[in-house]
Amino acid sequence: MRQIAIYGKGGIGKSTTTQNTVAALADAGHHAMIVGCDPKADSTRLILNQKAQTTVMDMAREAGSVEDLELEDVLLTGFKDIKCAESGGPEPGVGCAGRGVITAINFLEEEGAYTSDLDFVFYDVLGDVVCGGFAMPIREGKAQEIYIVTSGEMMAMYAANNIARGILKYAHSGGVRLGGLICNSRKTDREYDLISALADKLGTQMIHFVPRDNEVQRAELRRQTVLQYNPEHNQAAEYRELARKIAENTNLVIPTPITTDELEELLMEFGIMEAEPADEAVA
Repeated sequence: MRQIAIYGKGGIGKSTTTQNTVAALADAGHHAMIVGCDPKADSTRLILNQKAQTTVMDMAREAGSVEDLELEDVLLTGFKDIKCAESGGPEPGVGCAGRGVITAINFLEEEGAYTSDLDFVFYDVLGDVVCGGFAMPIREGKAQEIYIVTSGEMMAMYAANNIARGILKYAHSGGVRLGGLICNSRKTDREYDLISALADKLGTQMIHFVPRDNEVQRAELRRQTVLQYNPEHNQAAEYRELARKIAENTNLVIPTPITTDELEELLMEFGIMEAEPADEAVA
């Protein structure tokens, strides 16, 4: 069983990418589970074809404690028999949402959710690696394999580099490795070349370039993955290819994050960011 965490800047398309990729893996015959590690609880809705799955933390509050829950309460089955769970978080403004991740994963482990027939477990993780709770899948060795969703936008690349720093921090103690960058295209200038260059700087690969296509949004409006909504579409083929590359990937590395200055130099090299003009000499 391979445990894989998907990280990336907030709003970059982690949940959409995760669900479409897992749908493609399941379509290819793999047994898979998604654990949503985001309080928004939007990591499984395209698999379950529903608005939102009730989270472990919400049910625990209603029942009194997580010990009062049963596995069948929190673990649902969706498209192609993909197992789905959502960690959830505390009530707004109260506590650390990362604790919901810790509580949910521990509960799933203790109650036997990680069955021997699973080929893949995917963790869809909120935002950047800045909170200890959200770093749990890599800090405690739950996920040994990380993929970072990014794009040719500066802040998405900044987040990718920051996440690489988090992976480096836990690489030796937890054995976690970076499997590659997934470029979820925003159609920025020279995006393919830019993310390929960033991957090279980080000592990894751009495992796949996912083109931007409105079919993804059409499918999401119907709470479906592209694989379910329109399996013959070109975008479905892109997710199948991404899934195949992940399934066959053995290029797992300890990343080599760069400085912010180096990142800005890379952006300037590709013409994304203009260099500041040198101060003119005073006559």
